[in-house]
Amino acid sequence: MVARAADALNRSPTTRSTIGRPRISRPNRTPVRASGILKPPTDEDHTMQLEVLGVGGAGCRIADAIRAAEPTDHSFLTDVFAFDTDGSSLSGTVIPESHRFRYGPDDIDGGLGGDLERGRTVGRACADDLLERVTRTTAAAADAILVAVGLGGATGGGTVPALVAALQQRTDTPVYVLATLPADREFDAAADRARSGPRGSAADAPRPNAAANAVATLERLDGVASAIITFDNEDWLRPGEALRDGRDRCNRELATRIAAVFAGGGDSDGAVAQTVVDASDIRRIVGDQSAVVALGYGDQTVETNGSRFGLGLLSAEPDVDTSDAVSATETVVRKGIHGKRSLECDPETAERGLLIVGGPPAWLNRRAIAEGRRTLESAIGGSGILGGDAPRLDGDRVFAAVVLAGVESERIEALRAAADRAETAD
Repeated sequence: MVARAADALNRSPTTRSTIGRPRISRPNRTPVRASGILKPPTDEDHTMQLEVLGVGGAGCRIADAIRAAEPTDHSFLTDVFAFDTDGSSLSGTVIPESHRFRYGPDDIDGGLGGDLERGRTVGRACADDLLERVTRTTAAAADAILVAVGLGGATGGGTVPALVAALQQRTDTPVYVLATLPADREFDAAADRARSGPRGSAADAPRPNAAANAVATLERLDGVASAIITFDNEDWLRPGEALRDGRDRCNRELATRIAAVFAGGGDSDGAVAQTVVDASDIRRIVGDQSAVVALGYGDQTVETNGSRFGLGLLSAEPDVDTSDAVSATETVVRKGIHGKRSLECDPETAERGLLIVGGPPAWLNRRAIAEGRRTLESAIGGSGILGGDAPRLDGDRVFAAVVLAGVESERIEALRAAADRAETAD
């Protein structure tokens, strides 16, 4: 891992990776247990512990949202950090001051103005210092590290490849990148006028380099990050919605999906999953070869105080009619697999998949969950499937979280084309 990370970081920026593109073959490089079969719970099972590092303005806001989305009865975050070159932006986060750090020379306080090359220079110079701050402050060991970044910017895009490479050299813990792709209206004036309406603040200032920055940063993360979880702002901003208005909503949507996946298994205040999804299972699915990952999600509000007879996973919980439990699970699984994803892609291109169905224990029908796993297996056309349940005693929703790993996406190709057009125009 160390040699691979270092080699990838030093790759020439003109080198094209195959990230997000069709492959000649799709070998299952990460060993996966038989479809749908997970180990039974043991005394050693525990909720996955995740450390989150937000880098740059967008990354820090995402880290904020993940911290807010952590279930009160199912803690899964060891620490959350915010790193930025812009002191005023950094002070706007709700992350504790002890975990916020401004870095870089004084002359870039306020941002880098989209200059990715300057961002890389600053990132390489400061990566070790940021890593030391994390090491000194962290109180507990994490099962994985999640680095959040907006790929269209220069601060996060410049720093994250160097920071992730440094993390990979210091730890055997997987380092995942959570990356947002820029919307067309951020760099395309015609798309901006057509879809966003008039600009209203500096937050909506044009970023002509956003597509090029995103593509270049993805290239540098290929071979460095263990996996790259993607969220496409273009697909999630509403028509006519200004970036400043849609940003927080999009971040909440993303954080909900992250919490559903990473807080999925283990104990939940006395409720134990029947089929446990833990850190090693997530690692098996997303791999360690910089796979592009898309997340699906669906949920449905359910009654939690009824007295109807049915089949739940935990008999001590309120009775639920079997047909209602099955119907709820089928609905959320269908939404999770076929509904709106964090990155638009064809599920059939995925190399591996993970399904987590959660909610009040009485609503988690094991037969319906098993059928959901078979549905996911059919959707991706392969056998690299894992699945499990996530009981939530105080919840009032049944949800399904879907992880599609190793996907191919036309959106990434569209950003490459936009970056090429911008380069030709210059």
